[in-house]
Amino acid sequence: MKKLLVSFFMLGVILAWSAPLRAETKFSLAILPFLVERVEDRARGAVCPICRGPYGRGNVLAGSQIYLTRLLQEKMEATGTFKLLPPEGVEEALSNRDQRQFDLNPMRSSIQLGKELDVDFILIGFLYRFEQRVGSSFGVDKPASVGFDVHLVRLKDGKIVWTGKFDETQRPLSENLLKMGSFVRRKAHWLTAEELSSVGMDEMLTRFPGPKELEEMP
Repeated sequence: MKKLLVSFFMLGVILAWSAPLRAETKFSLAILPFLVERVEDRARGAVCPICRGPYGRGNVLAGSQIYLTRLLQEKMEATGTFKLLPPEGVEEALSNRDQRQFDLNPMRSSIQLGKELDVDFILIGFLYRFEQRVGSSFGVDKPASVGFDVHLVRLKDGKIVWTGKFDETQRPLSENLLKMGSFVRRKAHWLTAEELSSVGMDEMLTRFPGPKELEEMP
């Protein structure tokens, strides 16, 4: 009888510890480096190769895709929604793959990479425009202009479960008084392309699905 009581006690302890562990289990996520989508027809602009969304034409500052990838990694870490794969692991897996395959079929290639990394989700980002301001925070000859999007893909069925987009050239408040809130969030001055990207990504991620939504998604 005593042994039976001890067994029940130990079972209770195990269940008590396992319940919070199950509750704290997070989906794993790999953030792929942003791909630069070049504009073929400058008169028409760029088109997302996955969702076919249109973006304004423009130039991409060298190295800006690296900055955006690091920025997205930092902001996703701050949300605490996922267990993130370290960037080094993603980069190592990418180094063994043919970049041309990503250019030809980014969705299929990204899913294959995600399965190789053994994660639940991947984030695929495309950069269309990253133009630096010309001037200072108080006045510009040319404002910063940025366009990018990000797609969250569930690996078990290859389904895109969320897409975030940002496409903006900063404008003065005088051009649109209805955007007072946006003007204030942009610190009421002319931003660099990096600052505009950070603000835009914050706004984009406010619509990111939470852990419960991810759990209940069909």
